[in-house]
Amino acid sequence: MALPTKLTLNIVTPDHSYVYEVDEVSLPGSEGDFGVLPGHTPLFASLRTGTMSYRQGTERQILVVSIGFAEVLPDRVTVIAQVAESAAELDEARAQAGMTRAEEMMGPMPHDIDFERARLALLRTLQELQSETRRGVGH
Repeated sequence: MALPTKLTLNIVTPDHSYVYEVDEVSLPGSEGDFGVLPGHTPLFASLRTGTMSYRQGTERQILVVSIGFAEVLPDRVTVIAQVAESAAELDEARAQAGMTRAEEMMGPMPHDIDFERARLALLRTLQELQSETRRGVGH
């Protein structure tokens, strides 16, 4: 049986679902970063908050992911994450505003606060700030 030459990358979040045909995927596993090429041995891994990337030919795309899992098969990678956003779409000013909103939401504890939503907003904001810092944008 011939090894596959491409990977189908499925990225699923509560808000979106994406499918790409790629040559390589890099993921932030909870036990350390790992790369996947076509023909990879099957595995299931939890993901930590961090940066994932995928390569199509010579073009590399970078995403920020958090709270999720990855299933790797020889011809497919499925990422199921709470957050998966393109690093190119992140905006430091928006992230700072989000951080302020999240901190305000977490301040005095009203009875009607949606703690999970506030936690995810804070997490997304921290990812944006981390990504911006690594890229050196706005500095």
